[in-house]
Amino acid sequence: MRRRLFAATALTCAALLGATPASADMAQPAVVSTNPVDFTPHVLDGTVWALAVVGDTVIVGGSFTKVQNSSRKTTYARKNVFAYGLRDGEVRSFAPQVDAPVYALAAGGSNTVYLGGSFKTVNGTNQRGLARVSVAEGARISSFGARINWGDVRALTARGSRLYAGGTFSSINGVTRVGLARLDAGSGAVDTGFDARLSAPGLSRTRVEHFDITPDGSRLVAVGALLKVGSLYRTQIAMFDLTGSAATVTSWYTDAYKPECMKGFDTYLRQVKFSPDGKWFVVAATGRASSPEKLCDSAARFETGGNGRHNPTWVQRTGGDSLYAVAVTGSAVYLGGHQRYLDNPYGSDSKGPGPGAVSRVGIGAVSPSTGRALGWNPTRDRGVGVRAFHVVPGGLIVGSDTEKLGKEFHGRIGMFPLP
Repeated sequence: MRRRLFAATALTCAALLGATPASADMAQPAVVSTNPVDFTPHVLDGTVWALAVVGDTVIVGGSFTKVQNSSRKTTYARKNVFAYGLRDGEVRSFAPQVDAPVYALAAGGSNTVYLGGSFKTVNGTNQRGLARVSVAEGARISSFGARINWGDVRALTARGSRLYAGGTFSSINGVTRVGLARLDAGSGAVDTGFDARLSAPGLSRTRVEHFDITPDGSRLVAVGALLKVGSLYRTQIAMFDLTGSAATVTSWYTDAYKPECMKGFDTYLRQVKFSPDGKWFVVAATGRASSPEKLCDSAARFETGGNGRHNPTWVQRTGGDSLYAVAVTGSAVYLGGHQRYLDNPYGSDSKGPGPGAVSRVGIGAVSPSTGRALGWNPTRDRGVGVRAFHVVPGGLIVGSDTEKLGKEFHGRIGMFPLP
């Protein structure tokens, strides 16, 4: 029954699917079910790092080699990227040859998808770190010629004629761009007027772990191993004004991420997502440290508006377990990692859960207004953790590195439907 109900819902939303926001999560009227749909395929090894939806096709990126259909009767060779039907879960023939992990995906126009990662070749052609491929055929779009110099691409967002990319690179197409760049979405040419001028003095390299853009396209927030934007200090997080032709850092800043977590982390911020109205955003963090004062192993909400210094509106602490992924739907803020508890500021690995802690193994949801844990508690095998959420009109897709989701077998991919 669940399979047929979701198919009907998705059919009525077919027009919406093609208009899924390229950045920021869409609003949903309720918290999703704790019972995953039964028709999603299974990834049999490695990790799912990225998700995108193009029309009625889900694109999955990561580091893996084998995929099975939902009934587990047919196994397909799919290296680092594959696709399946959003409405029926059927594995598609889409199978571009990518020689290393895909860490980022973004839906493109004309039934295409952008790939970002640490790969050097796509379908046998040299194209390091960035590519655009046809969703129908898996063919590389040769007119898109962007190439990074080294490192990887970890985040992508397409907005109209522009493509934003973040990662560990220091140049694209021979043009210096450290960690963050804006490209022409058609040709892959670097936007010469957009230079974030990120740097991280004293660290081994500057790295953008993730970024998000408001639904209206006016603001971009980037997180990662960064300490300065031009001459201005911005510790691990920076906001940019996108309304002009150039990259303009705003006066928005926070000192909340200045305190160290466990030594060895050049950054402990892992993902950032704006709310559907763009008025606030949530940052997910690791850090391997338990503290009721620091933002290690936490999720924190910040308001987008206003000038100068900002403190978190609320902080959700796990008690020493990493959070890697966040989705914001208005009804809930979904958090994924390898956490055992939420509402756990006084817990730790050595002491166990603190007063008021609630069990939310590997996945959970918190109130957008207070940051306190909601009752939603499907559980999952912890592993390293959830790496990707993708909100669709019918529910929430989850990508990770384990095989149990909502107390059922779901190999590294699953979807919680709206009730």
